[in-house]
Amino acid sequence: MTATPQTRTIGELVVESPGRARVFEALGIDYCCGGKTPLELACRERGLDPEQVAEQLAKVDEETPCTIDDCAGMSLTELADHVEARHHAYLREELPRLERLADKVAKAHGPSDPRLVRVAEVLASFSNEMQHHMTKEERMLFPIIRALDAGDRPPTYSFGSIANPIRIMESEHDRSGDALAQMRELTDGFARSSALCNTHLALLDALETLERDTHQHVHKENNMLFPRAIELEAARFTGRGA
Repeated sequence: MTATPQTRTIGELVVESPGRARVFEALGIDYCCGGKTPLELACRERGLDPEQVAEQLAKVDEETPCTIDDCAGMSLTELADHVEARHHAYLREELPRLERLADKVAKAHGPSDPRLVRVAEVLASFSNEMQHHMTKEERMLFPIIRALDAGDRPPTYSFGSIANPIRIMESEHDRSGDALAQMRELTDGFARSSALCNTHLALLDALETLERDTHQHVHKENNMLFPRAIELEAARFTGRGA
C-alpha cells in the first residue's frame, strides 16, 4: 500500500519538511514526544479531519520550500552540535529570566489567581530538570554519538546499547512535555487577554516561545538524532543494522 500523509507518522512528516511543525503547533498536535503517532490517529484523537490537515501541510510545503532549521541533511555530529548551540544555549539563557518573571507575577497577582503561583512552581521544576538533562546529554550521550559518527568505537560504557541512555532521555522529554502542557493549561493557552500587567504579558509570550522551542528541540532528538544513532550503532558494531 502506498504511504500517504495520513498513514505516516507525525515525526516523519516534520523530519521531511520542518515547516510543517507550524501546522501541528497551531492544531495542538504533539510532533515531538508524540512523533511516532500516525497523522490519521493524531487527527482522530483531536476531532480533526485528516484530509483537511493534509491539505494544510501541503500548503505549508508550497509556501516554505526550505527552512533554516532543516536538519535532515546534517550528520549526527552536526545535529548534536546544532541542538547544543541553538536549543541548549537558548534554554540556559532564557530559563533564569523566565523564572524571575514567573516569580514576580506570582508575588504580585498570586493572591487573586493562585494558578500563577502554580505556574512559577511548574516552571522552576521544569528548569531544574532541563538543566540536569542537558548536562547529561552534553557530557555523556552526545560525545558517544559523535564518536559513533566519526567511525570510532565509543569508550567502554556499562549501560550496554546506546538505546538505554536514549530511553532515559526520552522519558525525561515526556516529563518536560507534561510540564509545558500543564503551564499551557494554567494560562488558558498563554492567552494574552488574561494578562494582569506588562510583566504577566511578557511571561505569557515567553512561555509560548519556550513551548515552541522545546517542541522543536525534542523533535530533533526523539525523531532524528536518537533513531539514527541507534541505527548506526547496530550497523557498525553489531551487524544488525541496514
